[in-house]
Amino acid sequence: MKKLLLGLWIALFIIGCKQSETTTKEPISLYETELFKDVQMSGVFEDSKTFVDLVPKKDIVILEDEYLKLKDNQGFRLDSFVLKNFKSKSLEGLQFELDTTKNMYGHISHMWDILKRDPDSIIANSSRIALPYKYVVPGGRFQEIYYWDSYFTLEGLLVDNEEEVAKGMVQNFAFLIDSIGFIPNGTRDYYKTRSQPPCFSLMVDAIAREDKDLLIQYLPQLTKEYNYWMDGAQKGDSLKPIKRVVNLKNGETLNRYWDSGNTPRPESYREDFLLAEDLASDSLKQNLYKNLRSAAASGWDFSSRWFGEEGGLASTETISILPVDLNCLLYFMEKSIARAHGANGDEESQNHYLELAEKRKSMIQDYFWNEEEGYYFDYNIDDENLTSQLTLAGVTPLFFEIPTPDQAEKVKDIVMNTFLKEGGLVTTLDHSGQQWDAPNGWAPLQWLAVNGLLNYGYVDEAKEIMTRWLTLNEKVYANTGKMMEKYNVEDLSLLSGGGEYPTQDGFGWTNGVALGFKKILEDLERPN
Repeated sequence: MKKLLLGLWIALFIIGCKQSETTTKEPISLYETELFKDVQMSGVFEDSKTFVDLVPKKDIVILEDEYLKLKDNQGFRLDSFVLKNFKSKSLEGLQFELDTTKNMYGHISHMWDILKRDPDSIIANSSRIALPYKYVVPGGRFQEIYYWDSYFTLEGLLVDNEEEVAKGMVQNFAFLIDSIGFIPNGTRDYYKTRSQPPCFSLMVDAIAREDKDLLIQYLPQLTKEYNYWMDGAQKGDSLKPIKRVVNLKNGETLNRYWDSGNTPRPESYREDFLLAEDLASDSLKQNLYKNLRSAAASGWDFSSRWFGEEGGLASTETISILPVDLNCLLYFMEKSIARAHGANGDEESQNHYLELAEKRKSMIQDYFWNEEEGYYFDYNIDDENLTSQLTLAGVTPLFFEIPTPDQAEKVKDIVMNTFLKEGGLVTTLDHSGQQWDAPNGWAPLQWLAVNGLLNYGYVDEAKEIMTRWLTLNEKVYANTGKMMEKYNVEDLSLLSGGGEYPTQDGFGWTNGVALGFKKILEDLERPN
């Protein structure tokens, strides 16, 4: 019965997509209209994301025609035109009264009900990609599901015995892989040009801890996502970047973040357009747009991690960089697919993916480890050398148990002596003004670092990081009644900052990591 209902839902989804294509894509899409560009550039909305999340009340071709006829009339008001012809179908934001009797962890458990969403209905002309199962949104301005956020959120859901919605998150991602071919950055049509850090295999692994048959169940989607990331891989002796893969000179292949678009992001149109405005040619502008989009695909949007030698956001060169964390995630994906084949009794396929994983593990050691520094760095394919910036992405290999014990010890020393601040781990050491730089700390990176250290027996160090991070979370909660998207870990009297939008509250992955850390600390205190 469930399969029949899902089949009916998918059929309706496809019909809805076709209807949407008929009204918004043929012969013109909203993002190509003069109306869209004028609204985004005029500042009708403070946040560029607001307009792309509104739903047109009419066929966009008709709206564009009406707009072009009216726009030069005396007394015409663009904001009034938008208000008349667009409606908000966004899911309700965070509306709750703070219960001062609850501590932070009780508040998080209560917040799941605020952040949960039922299966979506299909709305014609909406930018929303409808999902067939329950899910959890991050919070704040993010009222749709986001890819890599969801893994860290899911870990907290499992701690809180919210297994139904945790499994629903995985089912939704399997649906997206089946219907779109990959998991987009978020469930909006303007995100369909890119994915995000590929955490689907981590999510499947998490829900399969108690039921190994789930690994087999999601093997088709794990494989399909892997093929999406490896599309363009080929053997050869010449450096050849193709989409998300870079075929290296020695015939090896590693991965990068890549977005298929080369125009301003619809959800940040004004910001991207103005940043590229002074560039000398259209090709330079398109190159910058692609690099900005690709940085968004990394989840680290934005960070000096992606900057070129000139520095600043306009120097972003994401597609020239092989990120250490992305390639560790793909290593785990290869291992997960191997384990699923093994559980399914297919030894030949299991061995094939194990060989791929071992080869990638060797390449991670060859390309990303800096013996002199004792740390993992990204690799720049243009320079054919490691990048020079220390970032917290360098702890990811420990999370996946890739380093030798000697390497892990060196990484531990840098983490504790360089990245650890009063409130937890800082993202980079660069105070660039971008949100994925100092002084900000982010829950997902604390999670990767702590679990990476625990993998190598560094219990005291992991406990120190967790304690500092949770103390900061609790302090901000006591002062504001909120869980934040990110935190200032250097000056605990200040909230975080930087980026294209104000600090958001909610917040899915912060909630998940806080509950996860609480459980880890409790488990560590239990007598053996």
